[in-house]
Amino acid sequence: MLYMIVESFNPGAASEIYRRARSRGRMLPAGLEYLDSWVDLEFSRCFQLMRTDDRSLIGVWTGAWSDLVPFEVIAVRTSSEAAAAIAATL
Repeated sequence: MLYMIVESFNPGAASEIYRRARSRGRMLPAGLEYLDSWVDLEFSRCFQLMRTDDRSLIGVWTGAWSDLVPFEVIAVRTSSEAAAAIAATL
């Protein structure tokens, strides 16, 4: 399953977030796959697309960053999956 993770950086935490990522990596548990990410121009939010079959792994990963970032986790589907799922109602 795909998940959009919205990180809202704590005020002033962007440098520490990047410092930790550089020294420790993403700290993803096995079974949680990073696909891509986007950061807003103010370094206040990051949007990460992740894939896993075990939702609990997201909690393991976010726990390693929770001192710097609160997270919103949203289960998502691709546009083509959404179109196929709603096709019968059109």
